[in-house]
Amino acid sequence: MPVEVILKTKVEGLGAEADIVSVKPGYARNYLIPQNFAAPATSATKRQIEDLKRKRAAREAEEFNKAQEFATKLGKAKLNFTLSAGEGQTKVFGAVTSQDIADKLKEAGFEIDKKKINLPKAIKDRGDHEVEIDLGHNVTAKVNVVVEVNTPKTEEAEEGADKKHGKKSAYKAKKEKAEKAE
Repeated sequence: MPVEVILKTKVEGLGAEADIVSVKPGYARNYLIPQNFAAPATSATKRQIEDLKRKRAAREAEEFNKAQEFATKLGKAKLNFTLSAGEGQTKVFGAVTSQDIADKLKEAGFEIDKKKINLPKAIKDRGDHEVEIDLGHNVTAKVNVVVEVNTPKTEEAEEGADKKHGKKSAYKAKKEKAEKAE
């Protein structure tokens, strides 16, 4: 038979302070009450709920304001990524993932968990992309992610890369084929 307790602090997965919750007697007796996370819900403790609710409202308002300030700072961030592409820039090698964005943000001084970055699929296209980050308390920040493509533009660059791998460049092979056709 469950017992009712009043939470004194926020307990993950259970509730926030001033919430009256029903839990198993062993959980209340062995964990919540000894750790000072909760108190038994009696008529005397129910009167203390108003004080706890005021504290909760103040804490939530402070957290909301901090999240909004952080979102404003984060919204000014611009993250640049350079991906390699194949000949003609049609095939992009690699992608920008939420982990890459989290790493770039960390370099910029923002500590964000990659799970809070709303990126349904990895970015594989060049250009500007807007990525949403959930900061909690119904606050989201939008970060500008710029993806540029880096390709070898000259024959010498391609030959250098292909010599490194011990093969003839596709560019050089096409050029030789065109010369033979003439």
